[in-house]
Amino acid sequence: MAQTTTGAGTGLPKGFRGAEQGWPELHRIPHPPRRLPLLGDVLGADRRNPLQDSMRYARDLGPVFRRRIFGKEFVFVWGARYAADLADESRFAKHVGLGVANLRPVAGDGLFTAYNHEPNWQLAHDVLAPGFSREAMAGYHVMMLDVADRLTAHWDRELAAGRTVDVPGDMTKLTLETIARTGFGHDFGSFERSRPHPFVTAMVGTLSYAQRLNTVPAPLAPYLLRAASRRNAADIDHLNRTVDELVRARRAADGGGGGDLLDRMLETAHPGTGERLSPLNVRRQVITFLVAGHETTSGALSFALHYLAQHPRIAARARSEVDRVWGDTAAPGYEQVAKLRYVRRVLDESLRLWPTAPAFAREARQDTVLAGEHPMLRGAWTLVLTPMLHRDPEVWGADAERFDPDRFDAQAVRARPPHVFKPFGTGARACIGRQFALHEATLVLGLLLRRYDLHADPGYRLRITERLTLMPEGLRLRLERRTAAVGKDAVPVPDDGGGSAPRCPVRGADE
Repeated sequence: MAQTTTGAGTGLPKGFRGAEQGWPELHRIPHPPRRLPLLGDVLGADRRNPLQDSMRYARDLGPVFRRRIFGKEFVFVWGARYAADLADESRFAKHVGLGVANLRPVAGDGLFTAYNHEPNWQLAHDVLAPGFSREAMAGYHVMMLDVADRLTAHWDRELAAGRTVDVPGDMTKLTLETIARTGFGHDFGSFERSRPHPFVTAMVGTLSYAQRLNTVPAPLAPYLLRAASRRNAADIDHLNRTVDELVRARRAADGGGGGDLLDRMLETAHPGTGERLSPLNVRRQVITFLVAGHETTSGALSFALHYLAQHPRIAARARSEVDRVWGDTAAPGYEQVAKLRYVRRVLDESLRLWPTAPAFAREARQDTVLAGEHPMLRGAWTLVLTPMLHRDPEVWGADAERFDPDRFDAQAVRARPPHVFKPFGTGARACIGRQFALHEATLVLGLLLRRYDLHADPGYRLRITERLTLMPEGLRLRLERRTAAVGKDAVPVPDDGGGSAPRCPVRGADE
C-alpha cells in the first residue's frame, strides 16, 4: 500500500499517485471532450460545485471515467458492480484522497483523516468503539431529547412570530449541541445565539478551504489563496483553542463526564496493549467528532425535512406511524425510536439521493483488476461518487431520481445486491458513529413530525451547497402546529415487521 504521508511544501500527500501512474490501461477509460494541454478538463468545469460537476460528467461518460485537472489524472467510479468490487477489504483499503488530506492540518491522524499505516487510528478506534455500544447509546438518548426540546422551543418561537425556519442553520445547531453534550459534556449555547457559534464559523471555513485547495494548481496555492490561507490558519487556531479549553475543563472537573467519549479518550487504555491516546491525538479526535459528528447529520436531517415538505402524503404516512408507535408518550424511550421503520426509510431515501459525505476513495492493496476489466497497480486509487452509485439505474431502476422511501422496505432491501447503499463509507474505516447519527436523526424527525406540519415555499428549488459535505442551500420551511394526535391527512401505515437497511455492527460494515 502506498505510504501516503504529508509531503512538505507540495500541498499534496507524499507519494501521491495520479491515475496515469497506477492505471496501466488508462487510455480505455473515457474522459470529457475538449481536453486542453497542461490544464486538462477545465473547459466548462464548475469550480464551486465539483461534486455536482463530476455527477454531470458521470451521466455522460458512464460508470468509470476520468478527469485531468492541472496535470493530475483522476479516475471516478459509480457503477454498482465496480463499487462492490472496491468493497473487497482483502484487495482494497481506504485511501485518504486530496479533499480529506487537506483537512489533516486540523484533524491530523484523527479517525477520519488518518492514513492506514498510522497506528493511532486502530488505537483510537478500539478505545472509542464501546462508546457506541447499545448501552452507551441508551444513555445518549436522554441528552438527545433535551437538545431536541431546545430546537422545538426555538421553532415554537419562530412560529409564534410568523417566521419561517432556517432548516440547515437550525439542524446544525441541533447536531452540534447533541454531539458536544453527549460526547464531551459541553454546551455551546447555539440556540441562545442569534448568529452561528464561532466554532461553527471556523469549521465551515476549514471545510470550505479544504475544498477550495482542490480547485487551484498546488504550486500556485500559496499565491492564489494567500488571504484564504491566513483565514484558514486563524480558523484552525480557533478550533484548537476551543477543544483545548474543553479538555482542560474536563481534566479539572471532579467526577469526569460519566464515561462519555472524552472520558474514554483521556482515561481509557487499549484493552490489549495498555496504550493511551496522546494529548495531541485527543485534540485531533475531539475535533474530528465535533466536526464530522454534526456536519453530516445536520445535512441528512435538512434533506429529509426538504423531501417531507415536498411530499405531503409521505409526510402524513410518516406522521401516522409516529402517532401509532409513540402514542401519547411525552418523551419516547430509546427502544421506541427503532420502531419508526417508515421514518427511518424516509431518512435512508434522503441519504440515498444526497449522501452528505458524497464520496469515498479506495486504494489497491496489491496489483489487481477492478471488476475483471481495469488493471490497477498497488497503491492506485479511485474515487467512488456515492450519489451516482445511489442512482445506478441497474440497481435503483429508471426512476432513481424519484424520492420513494419504500425502496427501503425490508423486502426491497433483501432483493438488492450488497454494497449499493454507502452513505457512511465502507469497510473497517466506515463511520464509527453510524448508529449514533441514525438514532439521533430518526428521533428528531419523529419529534418534528409529531409536533408540526411542514410547508415548503412553492418557489423553492433544491440547490446544493458543497463544502466537502453537502447541504441544501437556503432551505426555509413554514410551520403549522398540529392540534390533534393524528393529522387529518394521515395515511395508515401497515406494521410490516420489516425495517430499513439492516443494522450494522459498530465497526461500520455495510449491508
